[in-house]
Amino acid sequence: MFTAENSGYMNRIVGNKLKKLRQAKDMSQEEVANGLCMSQSAYARIERGESCSWASYMNRICEFFQLTPEELVKDEEEPIAKNNDLIKENKTLNALLNAYGKIIMMREGEILVLKAIIKGLKSNTQE
Repeated sequence: MFTAENSGYMNRIVGNKLKKLRQAKDMSQEEVANGLCMSQSAYARIERGESCSWASYMNRICEFFQLTPEELVKDEEEPIAKNNDLIKENKTLNALLNAYGKIIMMREGEILVLKAIIKGLKSNTQE
């Protein structure tokens, strides 16, 4: 169901879909906008996911790009792809965390050495 709560999400899905379709046809935003009988700026807002006016133009959009309304609004990014991206990101973050942990351990070791040197220097100056 299309509600105000999910309209932003739906706007992004439709906008991304329209951009991909337009680029696949090697067309400019102005060419598509002219084909849909709308201004280029209105079409650009739809493509950026900033407007829900695509709903008013759904029939024209579907005819222009030769797709069904269901195909227009379907989120094609598979959950598996999203999950794989999250796994890669998690591995990267874990690698960074491990690297920073090693750097911290090295610095803590250096601090201990420097403290020992300072202690030795203090005891030498007191003698």
